Amino acid sequence: MVGVGVGVGVGAGVGAGAGGVPDNLVSVRCLLHRETLGATRRLQRRLHFTTHLVSRLGLETDLKGHYGCVNCLEWNTDGTILASASDDLRIILWDPFRYKTKNIITTGHNGNIFSVKFITPHVLATCAADFTVRVQVVGEPRDNTYIGSECSCHYGRVKRLTTTPECPNLVWSAGEDGLILQHDIRTSHTCKSDSPIVLVNLLNQVGRYAEAKCLAINPRRPEQLAVGANDFYVRLYDRRMIKLSKLQNSSSPSENPTMSGLERNLFCRSSQMDTDNNIPRGCVQYFAPGHLSTQDNDSTHQKKATTYLTFSSDGNELLVNLGSEQVYLFDINTNRRATLLESFIIQHNHSYEKIMANNTNGFNAAGNSDVGKPEVETKNGTVSTDANVSKEYILPKNVKDIKEKANKEVHDNNYTAAVHLYNQAISLCSDCAVLYSNRAAALMRRNWAGDVYAAIRDCYTAIHYDPYHVKSHFRLAKALMELKKAKEAHECLIYFKDKFPKQANAHAVWLLQKDINLALNNLESSAFADEQNDYDLEPVSQSERQLRVSSNDYCHRYLGHCNTTTDIKEANFLGQDSQFIVAGSDDGYFFIWSRQTGNIIRCLKGDESIVNCIQVHPTMCLIATSGIESIVRLWSPRPEDGGAEPREILDVADAAIANQQRMQADPFEAMLLNITYQGGGNVRGSREGGPGARSGSPERDPPIACRTS
Repeated sequence: MVGVGVGVGVGAGVGAGAGGVPDNLVSVRCLLHRETLGATRRLQRRLHFTTHLVSRLGLETDLKGHYGCVNCLEWNTDGTILASASDDLRIILWDPFRYKTKNIITTGHNGNIFSVKFITPHVLATCAADFTVRVQVVGEPRDNTYIGSECSCHYGRVKRLTTTPECPNLVWSAGEDGLILQHDIRTSHTCKSDSPIVLVNLLNQVGRYAEAKCLAINPRRPEQLAVGANDFYVRLYDRRMIKLSKLQNSSSPSENPTMSGLERNLFCRSSQMDTDNNIPRGCVQYFAPGHLSTQDNDSTHQKKATTYLTFSSDGNELLVNLGSEQVYLFDINTNRRATLLESFIIQHNHSYEKIMANNTNGFNAAGNSDVGKPEVETKNGTVSTDANVSKEYILPKNVKDIKEKANKEVHDNNYTAAVHLYNQAISLCSDCAVLYSNRAAALMRRNWAGDVYAAIRDCYTAIHYDPYHVKSHFRLAKALMELKKAKEAHECLIYFKDKFPKQANAHAVWLLQKDINLALNNLESSAFADEQNDYDLEPVSQSERQLRVSSNDYCHRYLGHCNTTTDIKEANFLGQDSQFIVAGSDDGYFFIWSRQTGNIIRCLKGDESIVNCIQVHPTMCLIATSGIESIVRLWSPRPEDGGAEPREILDVADAAIANQQRMQADPFEAMLLNITYQGGGNVRGSREGGPGARSGSPERDPPIACRTS
């Protein structure tokens, strides 16, 4: 075990950055690989990724051989081969320890390759923009390669493939024609309409504009298939409950060789597709960020689409990279509904209205804050309504110091730094209401995509731990108003006034009530006008509407990268225990987050333009990245000699702020911002008051909502 530990340090350090590597150092890497293969799982977990190893990550080498953008990377099962595929229509198999090319495969595709997967050590599957899925059979490194079977049943670009060792003969493909096809490589395939290969047809549920962008099989429960589309909903299917159906009306375009790809795609969407409705009730769950699933209309400039998704190693969590948004983590075993108005508020207000209706002296009833109050459930059970006093929480000194630093950052309008510190404090004291409430205040002022909704979640968490925390209740109403949810904000403010009668007449409360009343009046006046407008919205099925309403909310989110330019941008777990999250970005960087806190712990420059692909070695602390450049890069821990990594981004906060401004700007502004930032211009303005950030006028920002505790 000592030898393996030494090997990690030496082997990782020797390859850092260099082009030519001495043979004796290459041998060290190969010996390390041999030892790792024979190591126990416990030892592999320890050697895979740790905070110390991540802090030392640096460029090990560049793998050069492609002539176009490298759109996909894939490690084989034991990590001895790295496969890369490119716009040059070729696959290159690399020896990642000797930095040599093992094989170059001419695939036969005539469009950009988007995905490559190992089916067996000598069989690979690829898909591309030419609408085809191909099986590539590879012999020994010195043997010639040849093209295996081909499937051209898709009517759009095929964006992703997925496989599982549990079903070694099956491959699933996701196409922009809205179809998820299942391919059995044991059988011959001639792309005829009588082949039952359609597993999921999104066109039936979502409408004719549906596109499948990505998919993944649960490694622990291979019957579960997750699908990402050109919307913000992730669909998790149970394959055991789905019967394969036939591809309807496929004969006409396939029999017409002069029909272009675009014409085939339009024909597919205009035709009556699978009429079997092979998705029975109960075989699919939906997941979506709550601030998106609870909105009536999507008012952002950018179109949301899921660019990548993957399961954690234990199969319990689903990581999703959402285009024009953030990276989200979903717990697939917990029903976490997106809620803007909790039931205890509704129940209280309903009881209060009954009392007011039955009481001739309504003023006195309103002044009695204990009348009709339900008990609020807390972590330790229920809290009596008699004790209308906020609990005092004694923070440990180290957490108190972090909290005070965070409060100072809020005072200085440096909200990103404040959120970072509150995240750190909450990871140490996860049941302190004040920390959640203060973070909610910082999130509301920062106002990145999804921040206000995250603040609502924090307010409810704070109330859960301390039902009488005044600021949390008020911030909840204010955050709902920020989301333009006037009705929900009105209900929360009614609850607030009755629960805290001493604060009911505060000027801040009066201002918020005035804004709510104005918004409610505008809603009533615009209701009739909305009914007269005939919006040309794509109809969806009734079952689709129900599934969207019942979609599960995220448990964590990771912010700082930008995902607007490409629709193949990946996000992955780092470590055998999935303790880190990594994703590429439009600024050419890739970001590494702490899974627990959500804080960025490392940022490295992986491409001169955009980092799309990030794949992690199955057993070693080794990462492969690629993007718009024709280069594949390998990253591993640098030696502990104190040397700096030239590709490390030191001002991570600036990079994160610039990326969030890009995502919130319209496309033209984003282009200008990208030029300015890459040219070294100042994109932050005064602290965080640039585009997409809230300046917060003192006259209109109630003190009760913005002061930290």
